[in-house]
Amino acid sequence: MKEAILQLFEQYPYLAIFISLLVSIVIAVLGIVPSFFVTAANILFFGFWQGTAVSLAGEALGAAVSFLLYRKGFKTKSQKGLRRFPKVERLVNAEGKEAFWLVFSLRLLPFVPSGLVTFAAAVGRVWFWNFLAASSLGKIPALLMEAYSVYQMTQFGWQGKLILAAVGVGLIYFIFRKAKT
Repeated sequence: MKEAILQLFEQYPYLAIFISLLVSIVIAVLGIVPSFFVTAANILFFGFWQGTAVSLAGEALGAAVSFLLYRKGFKTKSQKGLRRFPKVERLVNAEGKEAFWLVFSLRLLPFVPSGLVTFAAAVGRVWFWNFLAASSLGKIPALLMEAYSVYQMTQFGWQGKLILAAVGVGLIYFIFRKAKT
């Protein structure tokens, strides 16, 4: 996927930022597709800092569009279904500062699905601007780590990538094993 986006960037360099933002919006609306390949394409095409900035703008814009679409289409229908998940229901019922800090803290956690946070905030009582600020600020640390990781992956050869993949698989195995006990 990263290669396809890079190809588009190279074919239409004057539209590269627009393409990146559009892809980020689609990913955010879908809610289940990871965005790391867009970050990778952005960094490879624009450079580290510019690519990270474009990725952050795409993440923020995608979250905003998703929030508005989810709020328009799902607010009344889904509140009843979300009551089965107490942690999510807390975000649904949160307002003001509490809502800001909940969204912010959930964005800091890399294992919390971004789409779920956006959805819960959208169908709840969270104000749009409060959500947008908390979501964007909360994504900065995670996006910087993602961007740095992607950048480092492009800088070393297949041996380093193999070692990193082995460590990643080991960590996932360790986490799942601990979760079962």
